[in-house]
Amino acid sequence: MYKGGMSTREVAKFIESMYGAQYSPTTVSNITRTVMEDIEAWQKRPLERRYSVIDLDGLYVKLRRNTVSSEVVYLAMGIDEKGYRQILGFYVGGHESSNGWREVLKDLKQRGATDVLVGAFDGLPGLEEAFREIYPKADVQHCIVHKVRATFPKIRVADKTEFLGDLKLVYTALDGEVARAVFDGFKAKWSKQYPKEVKSWEEQLPTLLTFYKYPQLTWAAIYTTNAIERTNKELRKRLRPMNSLTNIEAAEKIIYLQATDYNEQWYGRAIRGFSDPETKAVFEKMYKERYGSNE
Repeated sequence: MYKGGMSTREVAKFIESMYGAQYSPTTVSNITRTVMEDIEAWQKRPLERRYSVIDLDGLYVKLRRNTVSSEVVYLAMGIDEKGYRQILGFYVGGHESSNGWREVLKDLKQRGATDVLVGAFDGLPGLEEAFREIYPKADVQHCIVHKVRATFPKIRVADKTEFLGDLKLVYTALDGEVARAVFDGFKAKWSKQYPKEVKSWEEQLPTLLTFYKYPQLTWAAIYTTNAIERTNKELRKRLRPMNSLTNIEAAEKIIYLQATDYNEQWYGRAIRGFSDPETKAVFEKMYKERYGSNE
């Protein structure tokens, strides 16, 4: 009930109405607090050595310290060399920053995630620099969906369909070489009307088209961070009924319970394309070229 978003007071009332037993909100809180030891162990658990993809994203929740204010939850999700996706960790508190992400990435690496092929995230200033500092041999993939969303409001209504249709031809091309050629045509067509928007895409194009370096069956899981965004959406839904959370512990309990549920749900289920033998062979070659043998 607590994981589902009910407050401690609502849980107490429900138990009393169903069973006649009286529990105060404080007692319910004390009961759910037993999970804090599990959280600490979970946050320190060792990770796999190899991750084909690590997705990074943050969401804001309201926390009460001396006052109530929005604080960030850093979330990291990975797809390991077997193709299994799981939430690697979450980190609550403060405001999203490159320094905050640097500490998150350091923690992932210290817990054993040393060999990473690609990191996928949106265009938060400083995040790419932090990622490259901790994982200098990994590629960076900026989320195409985020980029399209950011561009959409800046295009006049009369041009939206044609502009975005032309843009889609870039990131749905057969390969990276074709994609860059298509972008040249896109640039020639639209740069006079939308110079800032086209320039923004051009400057970020190398990291927007990173996915073309990888097997085609895995493109959909690399070029967008939709999976981690869906998880964040679910977390917001669970946290919202609690309004202003009493403290950081309350947020951590909810997020932990959701994270472990997610990992149990996806345990042993390879992401589409990642279990393909040819894909595995390509990834194995990439791992060895960048990080050496996995022995």
